[in-house]
Amino acid sequence: MSGLAVDGERWIRRYHPAPEDGPARPRLVCFPHAGGSASYFHTLSGLLHPHVEVLAVQYPGRQDRMAEPVPEDLTETAGHIAAALAPWTGGRLGFFGHSMGAVLAFEVSQRVTPEVLFASGGRAPSTRRDEPAYRLDDAGLVAEAELLGGTDATLLADPDLRELILPPLRADYRALAAHRSDPDAVIDAPIEVLVGDRDPRVTETEAAAWSVHTSRGSTLRVFPDGNHFYLADRWAELAELIGAWGARDTADR
Repeated sequence: MSGLAVDGERWIRRYHPAPEDGPARPRLVCFPHAGGSASYFHTLSGLLHPHVEVLAVQYPGRQDRMAEPVPEDLTETAGHIAAALAPWTGGRLGFFGHSMGAVLAFEVSQRVTPEVLFASGGRAPSTRRDEPAYRLDDAGLVAEAELLGGTDATLLADPDLRELILPPLRADYRALAAHRSDPDAVIDAPIEVLVGDRDPRVTETEAAAWSVHTSRGSTLRVFPDGNHFYLADRWAELAELIGAWGARDTADR
């Protein structure tokens, strides 16, 4: 294991913490996309509060962890995140991972079993494509980011901000390309699969293949007119979907 800290205060952001003296609330662990950060889920956290508390994962190499090296091994990163979640594993816990975050959420699910895994904008572990984006020059990487729509184009147009955005994005793409999920891995949790119908990186067939990675069943929800970052325009819809899980009586699980 590397020297990356296994520390909830470094790995987990709680933008709208549940009251310590109130009733226990379900918690949703959110795993960002390649190049993404915990703050991407700030809006979702506010929409779910106070019924579901969001624990947003902050990867090294960005925002307040900018000085730390970006992880090169997603399996190792999953181990750190699983350890950082230890204080919250006694209650109801769901996972939401988008794109690269779906890969990490699945890896962590093999160490800490969630009540549900929301796999968003990600291909199933049993499907595989070559991931050459990290080999692109800066202009090519900017074009890729603009195609997917996860980064504000005005930020990418600013040379100073681009210097902050591109290195962790490239490093995440490199780690993702090197990662090999177990194609036969199965988790003991239902998987809710979410994908946009215009996603240029995930087909509906690749998304539906998540069904072979759970012993508890899966559902596929396809968002019309949705690109890779379909969720940017549908936070309220996602909050309703996730809130329905949070409101479910424990006897229904």
